[in-house]
Amino acid sequence: MGTIKEYDCQRGCETEVNEAGDITCTYNRRCCKLGVFNWLEGISQENLKDLFEVRFKNTRKLIFRNASEQSLKIGDIVVVEAQNGYDVGIVTLAGPIIANQLKRDRIDPTSYEFRKIYRKARPADIQKWQDAIAREHKTMIRSRQMAAALQLNMKIGDVEFQGDGSKAIFYYIADERVDFRQLIKDFAEEFRIRIEMKQIGARQEAGLIGGLGVCGQALCCSRYMNNFQSITTQAARCQDLSLNPQKLAGQCGKLKCCINYEASVYVDAQSKMPRVTEPLQFDDGEAYLMKTDILKGIMWFSYDPKSMSNMVALDNQEVKEIIAMNRKGIKAPSCMQNSYADKSPEFMSAAGEESISRFDNDKKKKKNRRNKGAEHAAAKSDEQKPQEQAKEVMEKENAPEKQGEKHRRGDRNRKGHPNREAREPKEQKEPRENREPRENRGPKENRGPRGNRGKREPQAKRQESGNEN
Repeated sequence: MGTIKEYDCQRGCETEVNEAGDITCTYNRRCCKLGVFNWLEGISQENLKDLFEVRFKNTRKLIFRNASEQSLKIGDIVVVEAQNGYDVGIVTLAGPIIANQLKRDRIDPTSYEFRKIYRKARPADIQKWQDAIAREHKTMIRSRQMAAALQLNMKIGDVEFQGDGSKAIFYYIADERVDFRQLIKDFAEEFRIRIEMKQIGARQEAGLIGGLGVCGQALCCSRYMNNFQSITTQAARCQDLSLNPQKLAGQCGKLKCCINYEASVYVDAQSKMPRVTEPLQFDDGEAYLMKTDILKGIMWFSYDPKSMSNMVALDNQEVKEIIAMNRKGIKAPSCMQNSYADKSPEFMSAAGEESISRFDNDKKKKKNRRNKGAEHAAAKSDEQKPQEQAKEVMEKENAPEKQGEKHRRGDRNRKGHPNREAREPKEQKEPRENREPRENRGPKENRGPRGNRGKREPQAKRQESGNEN
């Protein structure tokens, strides 16, 4: 039996079990939730040199102070202080970059009491930690069954055991207040550990589970987000997004967090756009607002309020000037000269290949070929004209001789050609009445009318004729 390697994505560590049964754990950055790039690596700062960020299961991370005075680095598995007992985690961040994390969490390092890092984890600590991890999935399944038996309106999303195996944190989701006092008693009797219930939201659950968004990248709640702000449909309206719940909702079932990213930019750009409440007055008619490009500052107008064809693109400053002129009772000159349709298209192929008008070039080539063929035929006809004229003159001169030949041919046909042998007249056929009848058929007089041929006589008549015979 060789060594067995398993990767724990929820904690970012890789465990290896050798033939003797010894377990070794190493830090692996392949799936580091809420990971931070240490762009200050190699730089030391005296007041922060004892502070380290320790990661536990999923997105739970805390900052501890190194009280053991041991030399620690990123990737070390350490034993840290817990509320009751001790816990085991992995060091994921160290150095001056810790100051930014404290600032984000609004922690003052001079007055805050950090928990302690006792020591580096020993093989016995790692073995006990892995045994506790192996119990988490079975405990979560059993806890869901017990909650369903009590008919509680809640969902247990995840279970995390403490490093020493003496405590378990149950993460649950509930839309309303839940009385789970009886459930905690049942858990304590069933699992024989201390119980802690922690309520989370749908967004935090998505961060715990992780996954990929529609953009193809890891979920923001799993990658770097700690604090979740409220998201409303107003942020989608200001960006001209379609209010389709299937497109605006994320994997958690709530509105996507990324809707808020560009909302402030759109609000700032929209404040610079003029407010058009009525059609613009031009010399050639009224123009109605059809659509607006907020980021480019362009507004499209059409003379037909029910059609978006032949639209005209105007800059927001031009629209402001036209509105000011209309308020004074002055009509603006025609805007058809600024038609957006006359401008060259701004489309470019995403693959960087040929232009989208390459198909039009082929048509032009075909037309050119046709034109060249027509020119060539015209040139040939010009060359043949003198020859045709000469033929016409010759035909006119020879016309009397040809007419005499035609008269002679006509006389020969009427009188008969002297060399043509006289044909014998064809034998005339005998009249139809005098012809001999065919075999097995009587003469025509004995047969019935032509219309009755092929029709069978009634059965009674056939029997009478048979009896007579």
